[in-house]
Order: sequence, then structure tokens, then C-alpha cells
Amino acid sequence: MKHIVVIPGDGIGTEVTDSAVEVLKKIDEIYKIGLTYEWKDAGGASYDQYGVPLTEDTIEACRKADAILFGAVGGDQWDHLEPSLRPEKAILGLRKSLGLYVNLRPVRIQDSMIEYSPLKPEIAKGTDILIVRELVGGIYFGKRCESEIVNGAEQAWDVEKYSVPEVERITRFAMEAARKRKGHVTSVDKSNVLASSRLWRRTVIKLHDEEYKDVRLDHMYVDNCAQQFAIHPSSFDVVVTSNMFGDILSDEAAVLSGSIGMLPSASIGEETSLYEPIHGSAPDIAGKGIANPIATILSAAMLLRYSLNEDKAADAIEKAVNDTLEEGYRTGDIYREGMKRVDGKGMKEAILAHLG
Repeated sequence: MKHIVVIPGDGIGTEVTDSAVEVLKKIDEIYKIGLTYEWKDAGGASYDQYGVPLTEDTIEACRKADAILFGAVGGDQWDHLEPSLRPEKAILGLRKSLGLYVNLRPVRIQDSMIEYSPLKPEIAKGTDILIVRELVGGIYFGKRCESEIVNGAEQAWDVEKYSVPEVERITRFAMEAARKRKGHVTSVDKSNVLASSRLWRRTVIKLHDEEYKDVRLDHMYVDNCAQQFAIHPSSFDVVVTSNMFGDILSDEAAVLSGSIGMLPSASIGEETSLYEPIHGSAPDIAGKGIANPIATILSAAMLLRYSLNEDKAADAIEKAVNDTLEEGYRTGDIYREGMKRVDGKGMKEAILAHLG
């Protein structure tokens, strides 16, 4: 049996995770995976019930799980809380507690969705990028000073730091992922300026030459990479980079598809991993049944692929989503005249029908 902890969270999180679980149950009937489920609270829902955004009980349940399916957290009603109690602390707490060291952001533009991209069709066509972002190191986790007076002037600072083992671990993940794709890794840094980036590049090159010569490796400065995403996105396969650079580049890449309601993500750890859509809790549409469930359904496909090694089941879900889009089904966020407009339930039902 494979045990999944489901954390719906807040806003539309409940709606989209319910849809993804239904898809997982259907795929389990077909492929006999043996999935079991346990629901836990986090974010604002947890604060309302327990007074904290993330409980030890939820953390322990996640540690024991084969994978975690996460919805979204946050909402206006919790904006008044002090920072340590804000719903967003839940996802940060899970990443830290579970040692989720790599974030995966796939960005694929299907032919049926190419008109939604802000890029010209001839540029967007064929885009299929996997961004591998280091998630627990770098400037976001380095030493910092909020305020100090030096020579009569106030200043603040953050330290960017990486070790060779940290870079090796994320690079190895990227190389292994590339072997299952097109065999091409682009390592992104700022080694012309930053000492931490020079160590990053040296380490990537050494590991590649010793263990992954079958993978094509190239390097880009982060500013050039941001530009190339906009003018030659189809030239990329796997992109590996640091925490801050990955944060920025993955958000830029998300825009290429035309809708953040379509994009999944994964945060991978050595013992368990967490899967979630990249969109937020969207409190303005929560409870209306119109939220697009595709990003969470595709996150469930990633769960099958990366945590349970069920590639055929993951392929089946991704194909069902693509076939549904090819037939013109659209939720409101991606609807255009002439398409088949459906609500969140309608999109889920169409995907289930294609699985059947």
C-alpha cells in the first residue's frame, strides 16, 4: 500500500485537491497501485482550529507518508496575524521539517494551449522545460541582519552560501532527470560576479565529467537565461539553479504557458516529497466551483512519477489532461470564444472520462 497525506489548506485548495484525489482513485482502479489517504490541516484552516499554521501532528503524518498532496494556503482573513502565525508559514515549515531540498517546475506548452502563451506561436511551440531549483540553501537560508548602523547609516544584509555537497546533490538530481528526458542540462549561475556561483559552476562541471558525460551540459548566466526563456524557450530541457535564481526563473517560465492554473510543482526530499499547484488559494473564487483543477491533477501525476515510480499511471493522467484540452474543454481562466466552457467539476469529469 502507498499512503498519501492530503492537505487541502485554504480557499480553492479543498476544491482542487478533491478533484485530484478523484483522479488518483480512478487511476488506482486501472493500475492497481494500492493508494490510501489521510487528510490533515495546514495554513489558515490549521490556525482556526489549533492556533498555529502547522502542527507537529501534521508534520509527523507527512514524515510517515509516501507522498503529500498539497492544495494552497492563505487568505485575507489571516492577513492581520503576526508573521510567525501566517498561513504561508505552513509550506515553509513543511519544506524545512521534511528536508525538501529540490523544487521541480515543469513548463510544457501543449499545441492546444499555444495561443494562450504571450509568446509568438513559432517561438512557444515545443517548449518543454523542467526547472530544478535548489530549495533549502543559498541566500534564503543564509545569515542575515535586518538592521544595523555602520558609520552613521542604517544597513541590512543577507549571506549567499553554498557547499559542495549541496551543489552536488541538486546537480545529481538534474542529471538523472535529464537522462529520462532529452539528455540536456543547463546550469544557471552568476559566476562572473559571485563567489558562490563560481563554486557552483566548478562543482557542476566536476560532477558532470566524473559521472554524467552522457548528458550534454552547458552554462548560462542568470540574466541571459531569463532572456533566452523569452526568445528561445524550446532550446531548454532541464535547467538547474540555486534557490533565489530558481525562484525568479520558475515564475518567469510559468507565464510562458499562459495560465498559472495549469502548472504543477514538486518539492522532493530524501524520505518523502510534496506535490502542489503553483497557484495560490484564490479566496475571491473559493466556494464557487469554478477553480481550474488541472495544475493539482498534474501535480498528482508528478506524485505518481517521482514518489511511487508509476510512470505509466502518470503518463495516463497527463495524456487524459491533454486530450481533454485538445477537445476544447476550458474553465473560465482559460476560456475563449468557441471553446467548451465548464466549471471545475466539469473539467474533472472530462479528464476522468478520458482516463476511463
